[in-house]
Amino acid sequence: MTPISAEWVRSICMALPHTTETVQWGDDLVFKIGQKMYAVVPLEPAANAKALLSFKCTKEGFDELIERPGIIPAPYLARAYWVSLEDAGAMTKTEMKKRLAEAYAIVVSSLTQKARAALGT
Repeated sequence: MTPISAEWVRSICMALPHTTETVQWGDDLVFKIGQKMYAVVPLEPAANAKALLSFKCTKEGFDELIERPGIIPAPYLARAYWVSLEDAGAMTKTEMKKRLAEAYAIVVSSLTQKARAALGT
């Protein structure tokens, strides 16, 4: 299995309309739509942090994903149904791509009508 790279995640997220990116919390690349984040990937793997990728999901998706080995509730964000992938083998890259698109769609649907109109979504 090919490891997950920040550049690979960036290529997926930046292909989604109106996505913006910013570096937050030191070295985390954060992807947002309408100034609300939907995915986070570390730029440099930290010795004390295991997360390879974190993203927003539905409650059902959250409940399903945290049952899998290698996927945990995201620290600080679990109450908002975020998960962290700690093992690249926990899901295929095809599924990761699908889950990132779902995370984007979840956040878009939570934006106000005015914000969605401003983005043209």
